[in-house]
Amino acid sequence: MSWWRNASIYQVYLRSFADGNGDGIGDLAGLRARLQHIASLGFDAIWINPWYPSPLADGGYDVADYRDIEPVFGSLADAEKLIADAHGLGIRIIIDLVPNHCSDQHPWFTQGLWDRFHVRDSDEIPNDWKSRFGGPAWSKLDDGRWYLHLYAAEQPDFNWENPLVHREFEDILRFWLDRGVDGFRIDVADGLVKDFGKPDADLPYSDQDGVHEIYREWRKIVDSYDGERILVGEMWLPDPVRFARYLRADEMHSAFNFDFLCCPWNAQELRRVVDATLAAHEPVGAPPTWVLSNHDVTRHVTRYGREKTGFSFADRQHGAPTDFELGTRRARAAIMLTAALPGGVYVYQGEELGLWEVEDLPDELREDPVWHRSGFTDRGRDGCRVPLPWSGEDGPSWLPQPDNWQEFSVAAQTDDPESMLSLYREVFARRRAIDGDLEWLDLGEDVLAFRRGGHTCVVNLSQAPIDLPGVPALTSIPLVNGQLPSDAAAWLG
Repeated sequence: MSWWRNASIYQVYLRSFADGNGDGIGDLAGLRARLQHIASLGFDAIWINPWYPSPLADGGYDVADYRDIEPVFGSLADAEKLIADAHGLGIRIIIDLVPNHCSDQHPWFTQGLWDRFHVRDSDEIPNDWKSRFGGPAWSKLDDGRWYLHLYAAEQPDFNWENPLVHREFEDILRFWLDRGVDGFRIDVADGLVKDFGKPDADLPYSDQDGVHEIYREWRKIVDSYDGERILVGEMWLPDPVRFARYLRADEMHSAFNFDFLCCPWNAQELRRVVDATLAAHEPVGAPPTWVLSNHDVTRHVTRYGREKTGFSFADRQHGAPTDFELGTRRARAAIMLTAALPGGVYVYQGEELGLWEVEDLPDELREDPVWHRSGFTDRGRDGCRVPLPWSGEDGPSWLPQPDNWQEFSVAAQTDDPESMLSLYREVFARRRAIDGDLEWLDLGEDVLAFRRGGHTCVVNLSQAPIDLPGVPALTSIPLVNGQLPSDAAAWLG
């Protein structure tokens, strides 16, 4: 079986992962030094958020140069050493590619090569399109013309009607493939092609048919390299049939399943999402992927401890009452559910430590453009990007850690068999032996139970303990009088 069809992939937000030089900012030296941590968790690959030179107007998703490394993180030589070190441990490297937009400090923009962007000569704002970070999607150049930016004003959108843009990104792909990367996570993969004849309400900048030809060309490039290099799409699409079109055999290999991430902690809803996901992927023969958190969303330890346990960008529930003990308990069960499902699984750094959303950051330290463009009403994504605690003496960090994170550090959890870290290591060590199609079992309407080959997963989302149909090999929390408690999971077989 191809490695990517059931891969366990660890997401590294480089700036907040591990600091190798003591300046308070994560970097490539820190990641290289901590590769063994990721290897010990049993992961097959690492996805690294953008590491390119950037003014950091949007956490690195405003790229100034696609063929180099941000100096704060290290050098191109450091990146090549990281790739080699990771490969030596049997870990593949997937890097983020941002093809929808760049930084306003990109040479094309600073040199005024406007045919490579969407620029309009108009007295009035060209249309009613809105930025996904708040406010209008158009800003003025110095000469009075307008340029499109679906995100921050510092992130002008590329004009994919220009063949030069196509050739540029095909060359960028080859540049990194030649250096040994194993794949690309494609940011805003649905957004490259725009229909300027439609209003904002029709989402004319999302999922236009012309985008598929781009990925067919990219697939030819990655397929021309040895080692099964892959394309992974980021698309927030409501239609599962449209979503699956990106996963046809000549386009992307896989894509993030955000319906699962957004789903509330409810047995019926979770089963519905699992069934719908499997049904959408089956016709195109692509593996589903499962993910609970990432660098853009509220950490699920926090979400699962709230009255409303789902996730929505429209309502991040900042400051909502949170039962962290309950959220942690559910998070332990959730990773056992996630890892037992067929397909690939992504884990965002810090999930293995049971970290939560840091919501009390000082406002003056917030950097997310969502905070600024919303008029300081949406606190944005900084709270899930606080640097990881490795020990009780980590030194400075660009965003402050809560004082009690020392108790949740890697050092504090490593030798604790009951810790979240120990659970993750056990889960992903055992995950490699789970195989086969999913077959649901009926243990009650508030219980998720399914069999895959000789392995059974049971998740109790009811309010009462339940009997298990066998002897468990692993549980998220201890059994009580031989029964599986509420908000707990068990693996049998």
